[in-house]
Amino acid sequence: MDQASPQCMDDDSSRDAYQQAERLPKVVLHFSVMPGATLSWHVEADSTLTVQGARVWLTRVSSPYDHWLAPGVEFRLQRGERVWLSTDGEHAARVSLSSALSVRRGMLGRWLGWLAWLNIGAPTPR
Repeated sequence: MDQASPQCMDDDSSRDAYQQAERLPKVVLHFSVMPGATLSWHVEADSTLTVQGARVWLTRVSSPYDHWLAPGVEFRLQRGERVWLSTDGEHAARVSLSSALSVRRGMLGRWLGWLAWLNIGAPTPR
């Protein structure tokens, strides 16, 4: 995963509209899985894994099943999972990992959000 390239894009798809009250940017991470290599990571956010190029093998710590994913297949991963990914054959697989950009707000952001919800603006200097 040393050749990963993150991209941010505005997600305008209607299938995700029912899940989010507001449109959030999507983060897409592209990387290659080289023949003979096995990648492992802890999934930090609900994601969609998309396979291109060669078939890949995916296994999850929470599942008794292994999955062989053909090119063009999308696979949903849940936050908190540990996954392993490898490829069979002599060609590298190209993989994309997509997830919604997480919104992290501190105490001030939550307070301002609460004021906005109450329809009270932030305090203004006099």
